[in-house]
Amino acid sequence: MTIEERIETIVNVLDEKKAEEIEVFNLDDADYIADRVVIANSLNLKHTQALFDQLKEALKPKGETFLHADTSDEWVVADLGDILVHIMIPEYRQRYSLEQFLSELVENQKKAKEA
Repeated sequence: MTIEERIETIVNVLDEKKAEEIEVFNLDDADYIADRVVIANSLNLKHTQALFDQLKEALKPKGETFLHADTSDEWVVADLGDILVHIMIPEYRQRYSLEQFLSELVENQKKAKEA
């Protein structure tokens, strides 16, 4: 599977299981540890873990390898090598502003290339 097909599968699983505000960041041209980052909101503490469990269940049969995962009730980050998946409650997403960080990273990389 291509990285885009893998991302589509991840987004579909999260969407089907009622994750909210799913965003994908393409970091191919940025100096970052992954090529893609997926961020999604969970509805509540238990939903965070349930979404992660559903991802594992759906992706492992497709040959996806979870290299590492840090889990808590509020936030899960799953490392698939070239893809990072963050699932978190809305309060954590707002507090840590990952979208802003990743957007700035991409923008700074574009500016550096143009210079």
